[in-house]
Amino acid sequence: MQPHKIVSREEWIEARKAHMAHEKEFTRARDRLSEERRALPWVRVDKNYVFDGPGGKQTLADLFKGRSQLVVQHFMFAPDWNEGCKSCSFWADQFDHMIPHLAARDTTLIAISHAPLQKLDAFKARMGWTFNWFSSADNDFNYDYAVSFRPDEIKSGVKVYNFGTSNFGVEEAPGISVFYRDEAGTIFHTYSCFARGLDMMNAAYHYLDLTPLGRHEEGLPYPMAWLRLRDRYEPAAGTAACCQT
Repeated sequence: MQPHKIVSREEWIEARKAHMAHEKEFTRARDRLSEERRALPWVRVDKNYVFDGPGGKQTLADLFKGRSQLVVQHFMFAPDWNEGCKSCSFWADQFDHMIPHLAARDTTLIAISHAPLQKLDAFKARMGWTFNWFSSADNDFNYDYAVSFRPDEIKSGVKVYNFGTSNFGVEEAPGISVFYRDEAGTIFHTYSCFARGLDMMNAAYHYLDLTPLGRHEEGLPYPMAWLRLRDRYEPAAGTAACCQT
C-alpha cells in the first residue's frame, strides 16, 4: 500500500470533494457510453439453436421466458472439465438474487456453457445456485459468439477473442451477450462484451475498489490468482490469504 497523509476531518472533506468531481465526470462519461451502447445496430439471429436445460430441449426463443430481453452469461465450462471456471463462478455467485429485479424490467438472465447438462446440474447443486443454466454442447452457439475455440484456432495463435484483439490459450473464454425479441418473435443480437468488459458486472470487485487495498492483485501470477470457488476457501483464513504480498 502506498503511504497516506494523515489529515484533519476538514482537510479530508476538501480532498474528498475534489475527488468527487472526478467521480461525477466518470458517471457522466459512463452515461454517455451506455447511451451509445443502446444505439448500436443489431444483427438478426436466423440460426436455430437448441439447448439442453431444466425443461428439456429449448430454443433460443424459449430462453427469453416470455420477456423481450435476454442476457446470456457465457460461463466457462468445457465438456471435459469436472467443475466450472472459478472466475465465472465469482460472477455467478451474484446472480440469483438479482434475477427477480431484472425480470421486473422485462429482462431474463441465464448462463450458457459448452459442457453437458449433467455436469452443469451437478456443479450448480454443489454451489447452491438456482439460476437457469443451459448447455450448448449440441450446437454452435459458443463458437458463433466467440467464447469457445477449436484446437486449430488455439494452435494458430491468431487473435480470435474479444473481437480479434487478443488470442486465448484455452478452449473456453468468458463473455456476455445480449439479445432482443420483438413482438413478431424475431430475435436480434444487440451486444456482446468480453475480458475487462465484464468487469462492471461484478459487484464484489467494485466493493473492493472502494477500499484502501483495492483488489490488491499486483504481483500475483495473474490478476485473479487469489480467487477460489466459494467452497474452497479455508475457514477464517481466506481473506488474509488473498491480501498477502
